[in-house]
Amino acid sequence: MNGKVIVAFLVLPALLAGAALYYLQIFSFYEEVIPNGTTDVAIVEKKTELPEVIDYSNFHAITSESSPIRYRACFETSEDLNDLRNRFLVYEGAEPKIAPYWFECFNAKDLGFSLADGAKGEVFLSKKNIMYGVDRVVAILDNGKGYIWHEINDCGDKLYDGSPVSNECPKRD
Repeated sequence: MNGKVIVAFLVLPALLAGAALYYLQIFSFYEEVIPNGTTDVAIVEKKTELPEVIDYSNFHAITSESSPIRYRACFETSEDLNDLRNRFLVYEGAEPKIAPYWFECFNAKDLGFSLADGAKGEVFLSKKNIMYGVDRVVAILDNGKGYIWHEINDCGDKLYDGSPVSNECPKRD
């Protein structure tokens, strides 16, 4: 009987810690972003290199202060994808980040397949270095669905893996 008590003292705290860790990662640190209705979706224009707000509706977003790459948003737009490609800066190499399962409008796997060949959608730059080493990107599909997430850029990659940061990177605050 003593062995059962010892095992219970070892296993029970491990189970509780695992459940707490799961809850904290999936639910706890996220908060809903309250849209302002006018500037939530902006894309950098090719000519001016300044962000321009596009037409959007049905905006939903979540974020977390615990990580710069936890921002996710979904929206709809009536803008034509080919017009957007002609007017705005395309962002190469972006891969959608997985959102918590309860944020149902953002499915990174399906979005990644839609963006894989560029035929069904495109990723655009929304804001360079929204935080040091992190860019905000906007993906728009040909069906009018739009998605936003944060992408670690080259400066962020170098900073986080410990390699020397190039002179092209902005000064870190």
